[in-house]
Amino acid sequence: MNAAGLDPRSSLNAARRERELAELPGEAVDVLVVGLGATGAGAALDAASRGLSVAAVDAHDLAFGTSRWSSKLIHGGLRYLASGQVDVAHESAVERGALMLRTAPHLVRALPFVLPLTPLVSRSQALLAGGGMRAGDLLRLAARTPRSVLPGPRRLSAVETLRLAPALRPHGLRGGLLSWDGQLADDARLVTALARTAAGHGARILTRCRAVGLTGDGALVRDELTGREITVRARAVVNAAGVWAGGLVDGVRLRPSRGTHLVLRAEALRGLTAAMHVPIPGAGNRFVLVLPQGDGRVYVGLTDEPAEGPVPDVPEPTEGEIGFLLDVLDSALDVPVRRADVAGAYAGLRPLLDLGHGGDTADISRRHAVLTSPDGVVTIVGGKLTTYRRMAEDAVDAVVRARGLHAGPCRTARLPLVGAAPRSRLDALDAPARLVQRYGTEAPLLAALGRQDPALLEPVVPGLPVTGVELAWGVLHEGALDAGDLLDRRTRIGLVAADREAALPAARALLATPPGLTGAP
Repeated sequence: MNAAGLDPRSSLNAARRERELAELPGEAVDVLVVGLGATGAGAALDAASRGLSVAAVDAHDLAFGTSRWSSKLIHGGLRYLASGQVDVAHESAVERGALMLRTAPHLVRALPFVLPLTPLVSRSQALLAGGGMRAGDLLRLAARTPRSVLPGPRRLSAVETLRLAPALRPHGLRGGLLSWDGQLADDARLVTALARTAAGHGARILTRCRAVGLTGDGALVRDELTGREITVRARAVVNAAGVWAGGLVDGVRLRPSRGTHLVLRAEALRGLTAAMHVPIPGAGNRFVLVLPQGDGRVYVGLTDEPAEGPVPDVPEPTEGEIGFLLDVLDSALDVPVRRADVAGAYAGLRPLLDLGHGGDTADISRRHAVLTSPDGVVTIVGGKLTTYRRMAEDAVDAVVRARGLHAGPCRTARLPLVGAAPRSRLDALDAPARLVQRYGTEAPLLAALGRQDPALLEPVVPGLPVTGVELAWGVLHEGALDAGDLLDRRTRIGLVAADREAALPAARALLATPPGLTGAP
């Protein structure tokens, strides 16, 4: 770590990518990871932190696929408990605790949820929901996550409920049920932190590198920027390509499920200060989530629809899904949210394992699976964002056993990601709170970059808190190579098309002429 507080080993940029890509054909690495979503970046970190040499490639960018289309939640597993998947629920609660307490406390915070007791929620349903919340609190206890981090559930009066969620319809409101879960500052930022931490342990993180052929001994990789193809030799291969995994290895059958979210301006919901569970009428234990983001936006989701046919690079929500989410939302609101109020929408595909049982994708287990092909490629599929670390650990354990690699034990349950620190230290940092929540201990470095060039402290788009310094940091240290990387993944400006268009000139200018930073590599 240099005098400025930046560990240069974790810094990703175009120059490092070019250098490491040129070095790659000359040696065999211990582990090649294909895919740089949460699971792939997590596998790269797991393997590198055990002392293995690692190369990790992605055809596009960090968090290009499913890992940027989530609800931005770190779930404690309550839904899985309700469906009888106790092991999955416990695993989720344990992983949530690890993120909140040790590995990424800067990126994950406690989020209050209100389940409004409207006339559509019967008293028996309210009792069942309350019992589920108490069971969720027992999961928290079993995972050893203290109440100081995640408070316990309780009943709210109608007045308290409306104070947290002023847009609710007051007529017939009997109060609400308050519970807590984990919320990510941003899912794509988690992936960026994972990739940079892996790089800090020596992993080569190579975006825009497509695996065009995969075997147990390596891959043919094409540099998408130049068209050049190279052969990467590896002692073990992990296929973490998510919904594209089946296209790389024979015998992997997936049933992708599309989850759609709406993006609303915060004013459409009158200053919502807590998230909401809005019951889906007639659907029993299913809810639509309303999730304030703290940046002037609110996400509303999500659907669970089978996604048939070829897997697109960027899934698109359907008008039917958008209408469904609006209808459920409006069942609880005083003033309906209209289609014209939807500032944006996004959809992601869950890589669910097809076990041949048929039925709805909503009923497919979220357990992950580690599959080994006849020629030795280890594929990791299923699971969910919250349990990425356990999925990565299981995948690396599998290749270490199968290939006889000499590796240390898994360390990632206690290994802080770039920017992580105890909450007391984070609270004492001399930097804006928003930067601390997204960059942790590196936030003062971004603030220092802004002091060198005050223009970078201005918002990139009027009405959004994202500043030019965040785009500059993405170019200098987070491996952003083009405007899409900056606007769609390092920041989430691109979730609203009009905001993206307004921010393009600033992104292109910073890519063309990145600012310098004293002490940076």
